[in-house]
Amino acid sequence: MPRTKKKNSRGGQHGNVQPFSDEDASIETLSRCSSFSDVTSVVDEGGEASEDAAQEDFQFKLKGFIDSTVDKSAKTRQGALDGLKTAMATRILHEFISDRRMTITDSIERCLKKGKGEEQRAAASLACLLCIQLGSGIESEEVLKTLKPIFKTILADGSANIQARQAVATGLGLCTLVAEDDILDVHATMECFENLFMRSCARQDGTCPSISPQMSQLHINALLSWALLLTICSGSQIKEILQKFLPKLPRLLESDDVNMRIAAGETISLLFELARDMDPEFDFDQLDELCDKLNALATDCNKHRAKTDKKKQRSVFRDVLKAVEEGDFQSETIRFGTERMTIDSWVRKRMYDAFREFVGSGMNYHLQANEFIRDVFELGPPVLVDSATMKAMKISRFERVCCTAVVTSVLFSINFNCLFFDLH
Repeated sequence: MPRTKKKNSRGGQHGNVQPFSDEDASIETLSRCSSFSDVTSVVDEGGEASEDAAQEDFQFKLKGFIDSTVDKSAKTRQGALDGLKTAMATRILHEFISDRRMTITDSIERCLKKGKGEEQRAAASLACLLCIQLGSGIESEEVLKTLKPIFKTILADGSANIQARQAVATGLGLCTLVAEDDILDVHATMECFENLFMRSCARQDGTCPSISPQMSQLHINALLSWALLLTICSGSQIKEILQKFLPKLPRLLESDDVNMRIAAGETISLLFELARDMDPEFDFDQLDELCDKLNALATDCNKHRAKTDKKKQRSVFRDVLKAVEEGDFQSETIRFGTERMTIDSWVRKRMYDAFREFVGSGMNYHLQANEFIRDVFELGPPVLVDSATMKAMKISRFERVCCTAVVTSVLFSINFNCLFFDLH
């Protein structure tokens, strides 16, 4: 991952304020970004509000959230963490956050150590969003250096809250992707994940271990984070992983949990893609057996499984089977603003899904404005679009309906003419 060195500084404190709503942070209210920092313009029904006033009010609320993360009330701390998460997911706040990075990191550390359940989950998610905002470099490296030991302690502690462990399994993977600068440390973190998800593997006699749904979700999160870190492994590491894990991963396909089966199938596809990138003639000794198993899952008619589970599974495993047999990938185009990006590989899909899990509906905005994410997906420098252009790009609902009607009419006409000439 690229490393951008940035200046370090410590931020200040501020009094308590009322939380802002999801509407305040709506992507629809973001019309442009000045230097892609925390400067955004807010548009309301009465027209464009004062940018400076809107920014000042927004920062006032953020400072209040930061202060409230150390409140005595667990409910208040939880609300503050959620408020910071919403802000970071839907806006670019690099300058503001960089000035207060150490304060925010200290708050996350305190919530992870002393909080319970939901508070720990929120803190782990906030750590990821903090790294996404800071991007790769010294600042995010120091965040990870502070939080990684706590993450690993929670992850390995069987008595810790299971939801906190699930969140940490996901959070540690993304933070490592963004901030870890030592590939040996990446490998050590992957081993932590291996110790978890391998417990879901079917035994040699074909029987599956008895695992609760919540524990299964922990193993799934660990597997997906492991797969995410595969994308930044060196060639020599990939070769070792292929030799050690490719024969074992198909045993996860026997899991009773449909989401584990799907995660395992996509991870296997990712491994085959990485292997063929290094060696187009890559061959797997157990390929025929694996393809038979994938085909069975792609055509599963097991009456004991829910219809929705079978439908989701069959759809995914048709793609997985093509990937393993033929090296194919079902491409998807993502449109954001005036740009578009193609998800054309399992590597890109795993990265895109990982980022989207944290920024949610803000993903398109981050693709437009977040320099780090744009660098990850090779989109180049952010494209500045002014308010007038943004407004010109938008069409009314009536216009969309009219356009759809015209297209439908044209297609009908073409099909009718083709049928007429075929008959004559």
